[in-house]
This record gives sequence, structure tokens and C-alpha cells, in this order.
Amino acid sequence: MVGIGELERKTQNRVVQLFQKGLGYDYLGDWHDRAGNSPVERDLLTQWLTAQGHSPTVIARVLREIDIACVIGGGKNLYDANKALYSLLRYGVKVKDEGEDQNQTVWLVKWDAVDQNHFAIAEEVSIKGENTKRPDVVIYINGLALGVVELKRSSKSVSEGIRQNITNQQGSFIRDFFATMQFCFAGNDTEGLRYGTIGTPENHYYEWKEAVENTYHNPLDYGLSLMCGKARLLELIHDFVVFDKGIKKLARHNQHRGVTKAQAYIRDRRNGIIWHTQGSGKSLTMVWLAKWIRENVQGGRVLVITDRTELDDQIEKVFKGVDEHIYRTGSGDDLISALNSKEEWLIGSLVHKFGRQGDAGEEKAMETYLADLKKALPSDFKAKGEIFVFVDECHRTQSGKLHEAMKAILPNASFIGFTGTPLLRTDKQTTMEVFGTFIDEYRFDEAIEDKVVLDLHYDPRDIDQTLSSQSKVDDWFDAHTSALTASAKAQVMLKWATMQKLLSSQDRLAKIVQDITMDMIQKPRLMSGSGNAMLVCSSIYDACKVYELAQNSVELKGRCAVITSYVPQASDIANEHTGHGDTETIYKYNTYRKMLASFFEETEDQAMGKAEEFEAQVKRRFLNEPAQMRLLIVVDKLLTGFDAPSATYLYIDKKMENHGLFQAICRVNRLDGEDKDKGHIVDYKDLFNSLGKAIVDYTSEAFSGYEERDIGGILADRLERGKEKLDEAREAIKALCEPVAQPKDYDDFKQFFVGSSLDQAEVALNETKRIALYRCTASYTRAFANLATEMTAAGYSAQEEKDIKDEVYFYSHLSGQIKLASGDYVDMKKFEPAMRQLLDMYVRAEDSEKLTDFEDMGLIELVVKSDLDSLLNPENTPFETEEAMAEAIATNVSRRIIDERQVNPAYFDKMSEVLIRLIEERRQGAIDYKSFLEAVKELAQQFSGTGKGSQTSYPDEIDTPGKRALFDNFGQNITWVLAVVKAIAQNKTAGWVSSPMPQPKRAVLKAIYDAVGDKIDPQDVLDIVMVQNEFQ
Repeated sequence: MVGIGELERKTQNRVVQLFQKGLGYDYLGDWHDRAGNSPVERDLLTQWLTAQGHSPTVIARVLREIDIACVIGGGKNLYDANKALYSLLRYGVKVKDEGEDQNQTVWLVKWDAVDQNHFAIAEEVSIKGENTKRPDVVIYINGLALGVVELKRSSKSVSEGIRQNITNQQGSFIRDFFATMQFCFAGNDTEGLRYGTIGTPENHYYEWKEAVENTYHNPLDYGLSLMCGKARLLELIHDFVVFDKGIKKLARHNQHRGVTKAQAYIRDRRNGIIWHTQGSGKSLTMVWLAKWIRENVQGGRVLVITDRTELDDQIEKVFKGVDEHIYRTGSGDDLISALNSKEEWLIGSLVHKFGRQGDAGEEKAMETYLADLKKALPSDFKAKGEIFVFVDECHRTQSGKLHEAMKAILPNASFIGFTGTPLLRTDKQTTMEVFGTFIDEYRFDEAIEDKVVLDLHYDPRDIDQTLSSQSKVDDWFDAHTSALTASAKAQVMLKWATMQKLLSSQDRLAKIVQDITMDMIQKPRLMSGSGNAMLVCSSIYDACKVYELAQNSVELKGRCAVITSYVPQASDIANEHTGHGDTETIYKYNTYRKMLASFFEETEDQAMGKAEEFEAQVKRRFLNEPAQMRLLIVVDKLLTGFDAPSATYLYIDKKMENHGLFQAICRVNRLDGEDKDKGHIVDYKDLFNSLGKAIVDYTSEAFSGYEERDIGGILADRLERGKEKLDEAREAIKALCEPVAQPKDYDDFKQFFVGSSLDQAEVALNETKRIALYRCTASYTRAFANLATEMTAAGYSAQEEKDIKDEVYFYSHLSGQIKLASGDYVDMKKFEPAMRQLLDMYVRAEDSEKLTDFEDMGLIELVVKSDLDSLLNPENTPFETEEAMAEAIATNVSRRIIDERQVNPAYFDKMSEVLIRLIEERRQGAIDYKSFLEAVKELAQQFSGTGKGSQTSYPDEIDTPGKRALFDNFGQNITWVLAVVKAIAQNKTAGWVSSPMPQPKRAVLKAIYDAVGDKIDPQDVLDIVMVQNEFQ
């Protein structure tokens, strides 16, 4: 065959046979020399349509509609033509027969009757274009070319086949042939099959994975069998294709699995959770499931609930991008009205705005939302149709309250929770009570392995802060707190200790800005302007300070911005002026005004009201023009949700853990450019332990301990414990206040806890009782808040619930009054400016120091692939010290050495000796934590063959792991090793290692003996050989 190498021809012959004999396709022939090859084989389509009972007139009109859809030019590109053809394919062609007034729908595919379609392939299909090309195999269904397969020999990368598909879609080649194409495949016998569609870039061609036994001898045939079976191919085309804002997209295997599993839950009206890691296409999974419900559940309607404005906006964009309108309700009344009408099948509802901060704000927002719903609810309300409620980011704590209210309004609804972060110990019980068990899981390490997201490069840096003059700080405190009560003085000292521990001096923040500036001019993707960065600060104040410092950087001035939940309002500073300097609130207010004015080139008063517009423009510039917006400075906002922007570098200067940390690092692992091979995390807060723990939580089966039958007991256990704590806190505060004189009005409490305000000795004498009051009040309030929405379920009557709520309010109010009366209350606004000045004057920062460099190892390789799951399991005690972490790493590496020893005993015995020595030195204090990390890093690199002594110590001929194992264990003789390798290669048969028959192993054993004799026992050699992948 002209132009096809012998090896490639052999692969193609086998693939053709697979389609014919294995998958039941007809063989149309070798069309190398056939004239008129087309994406629409009119004769084949006509024959099939005739067999469906359509008249010649109808068929002629159908063919004309197809021709019109496939035309490229006159403003229509390949995407437009392909989308138009897909619409005809998916929804049928509307035409009139001769003499009829009504349109009829002519189906080009019998979607519900697989065997009534004509599946066929042709090979070597020559297509004339500006440059003639010849796809290896073309898949035709009813005469329409819906798939193309490019094959490569084993020695050539599958990437060549992918690029061939991409090249063929260009106007200078055979672009028009792809107007009907749904799947573009590329494959070889070593890497297997990859798939994409029109317009798919190379890095988004994916491998299909499925829990189906592989009965084939190579991954290519296995991949084709999974995707090109008749029923599967029709399912993928019908249910898992979208045209999303100018990009045609196909489902990845995890999306297909999640949707198909969820379909079973939908049919049975069961609740469940889909956990697909950040960046793996969760929004489109939601779209595909919603569309399936609409078409397969009679009266099916979908309500999508979000709790962030950004998520609400983004979900609307996602559905709009695939030509589905989602009705966004504006209020509780609007939602009830929409549910009470059959008009809208897809409805969106927003719980609250992003700007609310903290648990109290979210609690209030949820209460307001639910009250709004109940107020709008008619007494005879009954939602129309079958309602399915999708709750996005269902791990959030308030989802339980939402579910309770929604079940009251929609008692027959089914709930599907979606999350990109799995549920940790603190919230998984509540969430599983609400949504039930997992429908499907797709973990972080799986997404990296599938190249759906990128691996992470971890760069720990340290900036030491030292107090330059303790005596001057002591003098300041003596002068400014001498008139305070002991309790008030303790509060000020605690505030100072907290500020010293958590906050950065201006000098330290300047070092971070200096660090980022240097990276901007040294790191390739930052230097080129194709990548940008985010800095996570501990507070909005710090974020504003960094912004101010960045104005002195040529690289960052005018190209950085602060995005937080803060919106400057004149009322913010109404009561902030104390005469002791600018408070944090005043500083934030002034910095934001300056930043907005600078961005819009207006006066501060004119620009102050444009915070929302500022955020939108900054985000757009950050995403689309990274060279013009190089750094976003954030605290919490923009770190979570669909619409959170992607970056290349994430600088972390904030203590983070669990969901927050995981979602933050997912900002840098997205595929957003051909030149981006990893996401980079620069850590100033020693988060190595937290980072590893977060990743392990999101790559382990966090719920393996929960069976469906267990969930019923979780609720009772949690409520029982909560009731115990509330009752204990109630008894404690009542016991404390029991000695207060009757009638126990304010004066009686004041006399007991304060005494006479004029007698300072008496006030001081009662201080212990007051501290007990403050602590008991805090405990009572906290215990009540944990059960506030579940008091009835916990066993309290309506009257008891009211009494407890009134008591919590009373004691909270009383504590505030007692603080004022005793002088224990401290207005920190008077002290904050001066303490900030102390930080900046007397706390000095050193230049950043790189703690260790993991540049050759991805974070997943370092943490997950080394099996830290068990060490960092959230059920175990977290590592709180460097010593504990060092012990954990040492144990992990030791286990890895034991696991790998059989592959190369001599080599791993040496590594074991090194590790034992390191552990001993660490225990004796001979090496510090940093040195220990460096040494362990080198050991870990030895596993992957990238360590300093891993390859350079071997002769050039000893260039594979198998050869090195023979070299290390049998005398380090090059000639001997090569003779053994040659004997194995010439005498092994396919599957010889796993064969239950002894003959294949005996043949290799004899060959080794014949080659090198028995000076070294051939059986010992065989034992090593059989565990080497390259010899199998």
C-alpha cells in the first residue's frame, strides 16, 4: 500500500478487523483510489432513509438541508457548520413532503434503536482539498462520516496522529470533510487511543478510562472497543456533546461516568453527591445531567441553587453557552412563582451575595433567604412537575438548613449535590445526612494522571522576623496600659501577641513584594507575559499594604490590584477617628479609594462607587491580558468557584487548610496555555504539612468508612453530642449566676460581678468571677449556635427552644454591660495604629530564603505517589511539629524502600542504610529539619532516577532500570549484563512472566544459563528479571 509503512499497515489491518469482527461494522473498502469521497455519502444515506419509509421528495429535501448546514464560507466557519449539522443529527431534519402543509421530522439516526442504523468503516479515504489528504479509517453511520481514526506505528508518538487530525481541519487541507465529524481519534499500539473533536487542541485530546476488563493484547484495541461499540458511540454523540461558547466539547470519562451513575439515582429518586475535583469539568457534568433529565423524565424540571453571586453568574453563562436558558429568580416570591408554573424547566436561585463575610453573615443570609421563601409560600402550594434540585458546592455548612427548608417546600424533590472538594471530618457528616452517599468520585491525583489538570511545583520560602528592641516595646506598653484593669491589660497584651504572630511588618511585606518582582523578571512564563500570579494575604489590611508597596515596583505598578470582599463606603469610617492615628479600617478605606481613582483615572469621590465594575475589568484583564494585570492580591475572594481565575504562580502568605487551601492551589493547576507545564506554589507560611494533608484528603477515598446503612446513625449521634454540650453550658452559666441576689436585675448582677465602680480594689477582687462569666457566655452562645436550626430534632420543645434563645441573648447582653461597668472593655481602635507602628518600627525582616527546592518533583509525586495517604489521613492526629513530620516522612520512605526492594535488592539496601543514618542524625540533632528535607528529597529522586547519584554512576550501556538491577546485584559486569538482556529478548514469549505454564520461564532460565553459565545461579538472576517491567 502506497505511503503506509509495513508496521503501520499491520496495525491498520488489525484495527479494520476489530471494527468488522469485534464491533460488527460493515467494511466499505479501501477508498484510496475511489473518486468523490465525501463526509456525506449520499447513496448510503439515501438507501437508509428509503428503508425508513421516506419518499424521494423528502429525501431530496433532507439532503439539501444537510448540504446547507455543511457549507463553510460566507461568514460560516467549521465550528458553525459542524454545529448546524449536529443540530440536524441530534434533533432531526424538519421538511415537508410533496403536497403536505405540515413539517415532519426526519431522523438521520435511530437513537433509540441501535441495530436499525448502518455502521460502516472505510480505510485510506482520499479526500480532495487544497492539499489532498487520506485519513486512515473513517467511521460512517447511515452514510454520514462521524468519526475519523489516525493510526501510528508503535515507535511514533500518538501526538503525531493528533497533529495530523488538527492539520487536516485547516482550510489549506481538507477542512470541509470535518463538517460532519463528531469524534477525531488518534492512536498507536503502545500509548493506546486518544480522542477529541473539531477544534480540540493537542493537550485536550484525552484517553478514555473505564472499569471494564481488558481482553485485548494492546491498549489501542481496548480503547476502540470502549468508545466505538455501536451503542456507546451513539450514546456519546447523543448525550455527551456540547457547543460551549465557540468551542465544541466532548465528555471526558469521569463526566460520562458521573452522569450515567446519576441517571440511576434520578430514576430511583435517590439523593447523592457527585465529587469531581476542581478543574475536571463539573459545570458541564451538571449541564449534561440536566439535559438528560429534561428529555428522559416526564415533567422533569431542574432547580440549581448556588450561594455565591459569582457561581450564579457562571452557571448562567455555562447553560447559555450551550444554548439552554436558565431562569434566574430574583426573590423567594419569584422562585415560588416559577415552581408553581410549568413555563420554565431550568431555574436558578441564589442564596446570598458574595460580600457577606464570616459564619454569622452566612447564617443571617441563609435565614433571610429561607424566611423570604416561607413568606412567599401559598398555603396550597404544590410545585409543578418532577423537581430535581442541584446544589452547587454542597460541602458548605449551611446546606443542611437549605435542604430542610427545601424539603418542606418540595417534599418530593430529589437532591443532587455537586462539589469539587470532598468532605472533611468537620462537615462530611452533615453533608452526607443531607445528600446521602456518593454517586461518583474523581480525585485530584486521577485528574493529574489524565492530564486534565497540571501537577504542582512547591517552592517553600521563609522570611524571618525579629524584634529589634524588646525594651522599647515594653516601655510603650507600660506607658499606655498603666490605667487599665488587669483584665483589660491582658486583652491588649493578647492583641499584641496575636498581631506579632499573625501579622507582617511592613519590612516583611516589602520582602515579599521584592520576591515577586524578581520572579516577574526571572521566571519564564512570568517574564514572557503569558502567565501571571496571585498573592494570598492574611488580611485585607495586609493586601492593601502590599498594593501600596507594589507601586514602587516597575514590574507591578499599574499592573496589580487588590480584589477582596471589601467595598469602600463613607459610613465605614464614621466612628473610626480616635485621635490616635489611622485605624486599619481607615487605611483600607483610603487605599481602596486611591486604587479605584488610579484605575479609572478619576477623582477619588468619582471612582469610589465603581468597586464592582473595577473587579469585573481587573478579572477580565487578568484572564485575557496577563501582561497588563500581572498580580492579583486577594484574601479569600477569587479563590473558589467556577469563575475563579487561573494563574501560573500562587504566593501564599496566609495560614490555610482543608477546603480553602485545596481550592486555592487549584487556581494554578488549570490547563491555560501550551507553555504551561506546571502550576507553581510559593509558600511563605510553612504549609507543607497542610498542603500535603489537603491533597491527600482530596486524593484518598475519604468516605470509605461510611456505608449507606451507617448514615442513619450519624445524625442521631451528632445531635446527641450537641445537646449534651448545650445542656452543660446552660447549667454552668446558671450555676455561676446562682449566688446573685434576687430579683436578679442588672444592678444585682453588677454588684456581684463588679461591686462599686468607684472602688478599684473591689473591682479587682471580682475579676475572677467576671472572667468566668465571659467564658461561660461564650460557651453557651457557641453551643446554641451549633444547634440553632435543629433544636426540635435534638429533642427540645418549642418552649425550651424559646427559653434558651432568650437566655443566650440575655447573657450576651449582660456580659457586654459588665465589661463596660468594670472597665474590662477595651476599644482596640485606640491601640491598633500604635501597635502597627511598633511592628513596622521594631520588627525587622530578612530576605526570603528558599527552604528546599523540589523543582524536579511535582507535589503529587512528592506527596501522593509516595503513599502519604495513611500518614496524613484526617482521622489521625495532624502533624503539629517538624519532628512529627520528619518521623512521618522517614516512615513513608522506609516503607517505599521495602516495597521496591525486590526490584533491585542491592540498590535499595544501600538506600535503606542512608535512611537509617539520616533518621539517627535527625534524632540526635546532628541535622536540622531543612537538611533532613533536602536529604529525603534526594532519596525520593533516586526512586525516579533523577537524583545526583542515580544515573551518573552507571556506565552508558547500563541505561534502563532492568539493566541497572542486574548490574547492581551480580558483580557490575557490563558484558555479563548485556549478554543476559540479549538472551531474555531472544527467548521470552508474550505473557511469559504471568503464564501459569512452566515452559516459558524454563526457556528464559535456560537461555540465561547458555549465555553466562552458572557461576552466578541462573535462578537468582531469573528472580530479579521477572520483577522488571521491561523484561515482561
